[in-house]
Amino acid sequence: MAIVFHEQKRIFHLTDHTHFSFVLQVAPDPATGDTLYHTYWGKALADEAAEYLPSLHAVPLASFDEGTQFPPFAYPTSGRGDFRPAALRAVGADGCDCALLQYEGYEILPGKRRLQGLPAFYAESDDEADTLLLHMRDPKTALKATLCFTVMNRLHVLTQSVLLCNESQEEIVLHDPASCCITLPGAYDMIHLHGKWAKERSVERVASMHGIREIRSCRGASGHEHNPFAIFAPSQTDENSGLCYGLSLVYSGSHRMLADENAYGYLRVIGGVSECAWHLEKGESFQTPEMLLSFSDQGFNGLSHLLHAAVRTRLCRGEWRDRERPVLINNWEGTYFDFNAEKLLAIAEKAASAGVELFVLDDGWFGRRNSDDCSLGDWYVNEEKLPGGLAPLSDSIHALGMQFGLWMEPEMISPDSDLYRAHPDWCLHVPGRPRSTRRNQLVLDMSRADVQDYVIDAVTRALGSARIEYVKWDMNRNFAEAGSALLPADRQGEVHHRYMLGLYRVLEEITSRFPHVLFESCSGGGGRFDLGMLHYMPQTWTSDDTDAVERLFIQYGTSMAYPPCAMGAHVSAVPNHQVGRKTTLKMRGDVALMGAFGYELDLTMLPESEMQEIAQQVARMKQLRHLTLRGRFTRLCSPFDSPFAAWQFASEDQGELLVCLFRRYASANPEHVYIRVPDVDEHACYTDDEGRVWHGGVLKHVGILPEFEQSDAASMVLHLTRC
Repeated sequence: MAIVFHEQKRIFHLTDHTHFSFVLQVAPDPATGDTLYHTYWGKALADEAAEYLPSLHAVPLASFDEGTQFPPFAYPTSGRGDFRPAALRAVGADGCDCALLQYEGYEILPGKRRLQGLPAFYAESDDEADTLLLHMRDPKTALKATLCFTVMNRLHVLTQSVLLCNESQEEIVLHDPASCCITLPGAYDMIHLHGKWAKERSVERVASMHGIREIRSCRGASGHEHNPFAIFAPSQTDENSGLCYGLSLVYSGSHRMLADENAYGYLRVIGGVSECAWHLEKGESFQTPEMLLSFSDQGFNGLSHLLHAAVRTRLCRGEWRDRERPVLINNWEGTYFDFNAEKLLAIAEKAASAGVELFVLDDGWFGRRNSDDCSLGDWYVNEEKLPGGLAPLSDSIHALGMQFGLWMEPEMISPDSDLYRAHPDWCLHVPGRPRSTRRNQLVLDMSRADVQDYVIDAVTRALGSARIEYVKWDMNRNFAEAGSALLPADRQGEVHHRYMLGLYRVLEEITSRFPHVLFESCSGGGGRFDLGMLHYMPQTWTSDDTDAVERLFIQYGTSMAYPPCAMGAHVSAVPNHQVGRKTTLKMRGDVALMGAFGYELDLTMLPESEMQEIAQQVARMKQLRHLTLRGRFTRLCSPFDSPFAAWQFASEDQGELLVCLFRRYASANPEHVYIRVPDVDEHACYTDDEGRVWHGGVLKHVGILPEFEQSDAASMVLHLTRC
């Protein structure tokens, strides 16, 4: 069993028996009764060893009076004199936020529960997982909290969520109810992924400190600035060695993750939703999003190996979860809004001749959309550009032997649109205040059932109008004036979370109606790259910045938490449209090999020599994409720390390797830098595509001395097969 209850000491031991143990304990408190504590998370312990853990509930973690002790509560609430950040503020009818959650009992169940209305990890059979439900209740307000832990046995990770139920006769208001709270003894750096538009998910390491370190989004989306993911690790931990703890929130909206280190040397970490004041009436419940908890004693790469496998196989789902992704071409940077059917077909013909498999029509095909200042919400075809609608174009694309895809931005509305003129109250807004536009658009109020129904119907009609195998689902702005016309004044604090519940309902319905469609999410590039979206759409547009050098940073940072097969990675034109840099077609293609591969340029403008090179790149990607989808990804050299970047993919048996090496800038008379390849059979020899022989022991312990051209932005890719 993955979950054992030691009755005498009232200890719950959760373990996969090889990678981790997570221990909780029930102990009496003279003032509050039975209380639940979190006492250990780390390397797997023998089951009997769990009974010998120190009684951490007796350790003074904070105090406001001599002799008063506040231990590592499993789900701390505010107002009890524990002045550290709380997992829950629950305000009762008396106006006080002083909930006291007493332990009542437990259940151990096979398998994994679904979360109502929310994305989550899943088990395909009951033997894949074991679940622990811990029931707690506040005797005064009758607020019940059920902490749900699931051990994903084969994936070596743990999930946690909380179900809060109002079993009283009066309303209770929940403020930012957290999904989890953990306590770690010792000092830990915080590693997180920060950024901005076109520079998403840069790796930042913040040293241990006393006080609060927090990342947060209040945008209504997971956001470009702070991804809902963090690692906590001792200062000596690096990519390949040392302890580290990962927390990944399965959520796409406003969120928070904070760490508070106190004077006694204990770290409290809390994560979950933000911008949420939720009213629970009698009999109602609130389900928090799920948090993925992962532990590794093999450094950040070891943690990423666990995360990538879990996300790819038991978070992503549907027909495309395990399928190799088609090589695509998107017309956006090639034409922007200036296109017609003839121009699109000319690009498609060139793409088909190079072996490209999917043509994606981007923004500008609907309403009167010739610029970004109108028509969002009017999802009918602009027949001045595309006579006869989408079907004739789709049929022509398919006649070339390619599939057809479509860009949409269903969550948005333009003030200049038929939809807005008919329903001006359907956007997020606050009466009496200006409606702030970004990119000339407003946000549809997805907390409303009628808006959700409209979006479902509009997308269904568009996707049913032609043979469409791919959808790029965009969201180009975040919340301002986040009010809903249908909610009373005292419930406007629920808009952020109600929006996400509405969006998840829409995504569940549409992806169920069109299971054959490959959906890719996007939000101003990578502004909503999170586990919530990946549950419905197995890949995300990584960034609007398509420059090859910039993508080294963006893709490297993204890989800390997310598998490469989830990253949209395209070859675009030069000079690059975002930074103006010129890089070789080889460099651009080698960088894009890391993810879901494609092109974003006007192929009719390229010379024949480059078209031949593109055909070679496409053929190579088709040869390698089984490896970039299912292979184990390991980071070898960080662009954040050196002029180089490197990573590798390895098959499960280490019989096939893909090693990608990059140099950002050249220097005169450079020093020799060897890059080691750890995920290799050190007792075997390998051959590359040019017939050269490499020894696994040398690759692992000495490394590769890259052979770069003497130029900036150079690359070297080795495809190695065991002899």
